[in-house]
Amino acid sequence: MKRKVLGALCLFAALSACGGGDVNLRLYPIEGPIKQSHPSEIIALKLRNQTSASAEISFILPGPGKKNRCNGTWTSVAPRVIEKERGVSLTLQNTGGKLTKSVTDVGGVNNGEVYAVCTDGTRVQGRFITGSGTESGTGTVTDSVGNTYKLLF
Repeated sequence: MKRKVLGALCLFAALSACGGGDVNLRLYPIEGPIKQSHPSEIIALKLRNQTSASAEISFILPGPGKKNRCNGTWTSVAPRVIEKERGVSLTLQNTGGKLTKSVTDVGGVNNGEVYAVCTDGTRVQGRFITGSGTESGTGTVTDSVGNTYKLLF
């Protein structure tokens, strides 16, 4: 049970750090129309209503005219190991048998995804990785109008 709680706390700490302002999620244009027109643009992602495994995100993509507001979700999944034990017990305390199940998070690299839809209909999606219990990660994000971004936090 302690391992399960420790694993959950590590994942929660990584995600809550991102929502707490200590860690900044940023998109850096590396290819496409935004890179051509706004080469030094850094797009900040804001997190809201965070849970232990995902959070709502919002950001604004640069461009001509009205601001292109985007809203979506990011989620990170920690791999788990499930162990089951069955046995027969003849003691008074466990008469009939023993059945236990434990679930533990596996340390290492966690995979995550981000998906958002913008006011002009642009769709933004990507994948990232984080270390278990860390406050940092990296990934690649693309949109439906030909832009590619580096995601860093």
